[in-house]
Amino acid sequence: MHDLLAALMVGYWSPQEVSVNLIVFANLFGALILGLIVGYERSYHGRAAGMRTYGLVCMASCALTEIVGYPGSWYGGVAHGSLLEHLPPDPTRVIQGIVTGVGFLGAGVIMKEGLNISGLTTAASIWSSSAIGIMVGIGFYSAAILLTFLSAGLMMWAAILEKALPSRPAVAIRMTFRAGFVPNKSVLQKVALERGYEIASTTLQIQCDDDREEWRFIAVLLNHRDAVPISDLSHELRKFEGVDSFSLSHARN
Repeated sequence: MHDLLAALMVGYWSPQEVSVNLIVFANLFGALILGLIVGYERSYHGRAAGMRTYGLVCMASCALTEIVGYPGSWYGGVAHGSLLEHLPPDPTRVIQGIVTGVGFLGAGVIMKEGLNISGLTTAASIWSSSAIGIMVGIGFYSAAILLTFLSAGLMMWAAILEKALPSRPAVAIRMTFRAGFVPNKSVLQKVALERGYEIASTTLQIQCDDDREEWRFIAVLLNHRDAVPISDLSHELRKFEGVDSFSLSHARN
């Protein structure tokens, strides 16, 4: 019995098995470090997904990719000479499953509130983190490191670049009118234009409850220089005829 157990242990921890495990260990650790680097930016900005999420996604993606890379080492090397060597597992199918599964995880951090959608950047970066883990798993170390710093740099500095380039930011507006008041769209459009904004008519949503209308729409900024800041808009909306309550927020993703 002891001899059989010893033989099994020797088979599972043969020099070849140990070397494979050391390679896998190193790849998993490297994938974890790269995932933490990408996740730090999200954690620093207080996003829902932080370093732990990114580290786990990147490391798990690497682990799943590593599994199909060494079929001959499965079950302590007993796969040698078996059908696995002649019909090895298809890595592309595993990668497809990883991408699909991480897509569901990314969907969990996307939130829609009114006309605002947030979490898209976080979801995309989680997906990128899984790609980093896959690249480490298949041995593209330099490309994985490059993708890590490109992803982290994009999330840190792209916002600065967006502000420097000409753009038309938008404001999500919700206005609730007092009971019986009938708002006029043309009047709202005129007031918005006077303050440097244009109402995107395709975003207009109207809801009526107990003879009280609620309008939700996106106002697009026309010119940075002439536009009224959102804080000043709130002061002006207090005086707008018929408005009972309102909310303003930057339309973001």
